[in-house]
Amino acid sequence: MITMIKRLLATPSPLEMVAKELVAAQRSKLEAESACEYAVGMVHYNDARIKRLTRRLDELKEQA
Repeated sequence: MITMIKRLLATPSPLEMVAKELVAAQRSKLEAESACEYAVGMVHYNDARIKRLTRRLDELKEQA
């Protein structure tokens, strides 16, 4: 029990600190990749939307 408390209160070694920071960096990268995929998807969505609306506007102008 005392050993566990000592481990919890002990300053982490450089190896432990680097390993923890590496995991955090990997998680951050995954989050950034997801955000990038979302942004690319939104660009494609809005490109298609602009094309559709432009076609519709042209059709309505022809009818007028």
